[in-house]
Formats: sequence, structure tokens, C-alpha cells
Amino acid sequence: MKAVPDIAMTVDITKSATPATSKPGAAKAAMPNGKVSRPSPREKKTRDLAVTIGWWVLSVGIFTSVWELCWYMGWADPLLMPPPHIFLSNLPEQFRFFDLGNTIGSEGSGASFLGVLAVILWTTMRVLVGLGLGFTLAVATGLLNRYNRIFGNVTLPTITLLAPISPVAWLPVAIFLFGIGNMPAIFMVFISVYFVIVLATLSQIDTVPVSYIQVARIMGATKRQIFTKVILPSILPGLFMTLRLNLFSAWMVVLIAEAVGVGSGLGQIVMMARSTFNSSLVFFCMTLIGLLGFLVDQLLRIVQKRLLWWIDQDGGRK
Repeated sequence: MKAVPDIAMTVDITKSATPATSKPGAAKAAMPNGKVSRPSPREKKTRDLAVTIGWWVLSVGIFTSVWELCWYMGWADPLLMPPPHIFLSNLPEQFRFFDLGNTIGSEGSGASFLGVLAVILWTTMRVLVGLGLGFTLAVATGLLNRYNRIFGNVTLPTITLLAPISPVAWLPVAIFLFGIGNMPAIFMVFISVYFVIVLATLSQIDTVPVSYIQVARIMGATKRQIFTKVILPSILPGLFMTLRLNLFSAWMVVLIAEAVGVGSGLGQIVMMARSTFNSSLVFFCMTLIGLLGFLVDQLLRIVQKRLLWWIDQDGGRK
């Protein structure tokens, strides 16, 4: 019977022996009313963003510094490996290769920047349209394969056979089917993600915990409700991650398609720079491609966050 008072006395003694100022920095964190101040969500978000930007600046700065040092020491030939201060020093000289006279039909000093913007927008549009079509149709194909046995038995063997073929090998087929223009590039991007997303959809469906479906059935959910409330929310996070990982292959194939089957875009500029041995233009285009790829990936992150609202930033469920 004396155990409870002893425990309470022990707790009181422990509290009295452990003042708020015993920990380093506790006095600073304590407010006058005894409460501990914590940063607001906006302050925490701003701080995390500042830390991320700082690490990005440090990483890119180290990479650029090493490159510049190699040029300064004479280890890198400026004709073959021009450092950033060379291929970024004269942007109007680089812009003239993007002149609207080569793409739309007008010339002029003011048209050069508009030409760069037009080339960037056309290439980005081909990537986004191809990714959107490929992702949507691939998820639909994967779902039909699992929930329509006849459709699955007819299409799955062919999909499995075509999936290992490199997207680059589809370039002649794209030109045969669509000729010269935007469609070959969009088709190439579509192919680069379609088969991968189909197989990923099948895999994600197979890994949905059976207990989720059983609980939904016990609660009286219909097949449609199980599909929309259990299956799709379980597989979409993994599918979006697969889509983002295949974004890089999409950029690769769209540049190849533009160089051969479109006749415009960043791929054409890179091929022209290679043919004329213009290394500064090559690295300038590579810089643009890297920035565009990063921005498109951030756009997919925003779309993922908006659509998958039940998933927090750390990958857990809210």
C-alpha cells in the first residue's frame, strides 16, 4: 500500500532535482510564462529552404571551382572543355544560334532571346505531353491487366516482350509513323515511360496489403470503392516516384528525337554545335538542359504533393 506514495515522492524529488535551466540552452528557450518557444511552421519551412539553398550553392560552387581550377592550371583545354566563365561570358553570341530566323522566320537582335525561349518551351512541351500521355495510359493499362483477365492475357505478353527495347530503337518507327514534326519526339517520350509504368503498376498492385482490402470488404465497400479508396491511394505514391526517376530518360530521348526527327529544339542545337565543333555552345545547351530537367522535376513534385495530399513530405501517411 505504500508503493504509490513512494513513487509519487520519487517523481516529486526527481522534478525538483531537475530544474528547467539544467539543460544547456533551456533558459534561452523558456518564455517568461514558463512555456518553451517553438518555431512556427512558416519559420521552419523558411529555415529548411535556406539550408537547402545553401547546400545547393556550396555543391555547385565546389564543382564550378574545380572546373575553373583545372582551366587555370592548364589541365583542361579551353577549346574542348571551356570553363563556365568562358561559355557564359558572351550570351548574345550563344543566343544567335537560337535565332528565330532558324525556327520561325524572323531575324533581329531582339529575336535572339525570344528564340532561346521558343526553343526551351517547345522542348519542354514535348517532354510534358509525352510524360502525361505515357503515365495516364500506362496506369490504365496496368489496372486493366489486373482487373480484366481477358485483356491481361492478350496484352501482357506483348508488353513484356516490348519493354526491354531501348526507346532510341523506336526512333525510325516514330519517323515512319508520324513523319517530321512534334509527334516523333512526343512518341519517343511516351515510349520511354509507358512500358516501365505499366510494369510498375502491376508490381504496385500486387504489393497492396491484403488486409487493406479485407477491412474494406468487412466495412461493406463495393468493388468500385475498394478500387478508388484502397487500390489507387496505395499505388500512386510509388508510381509517381517511378515517373520522376524516368524523367531523365525522357529528356535523353527527346533530345535524340529533336536532333533527327523534329528539326527544332535543344536537340537540334546540340547536334549543330557538335557538327561545327562549338564546345561553348554544347556546354551552354547542357546548362539549359540541366536547369530545365530540375524545373520539370520540381513541377512533378508540386503535382505529386497536390494530388497525393494524404502523403507527407517524409513519405509517411498523414
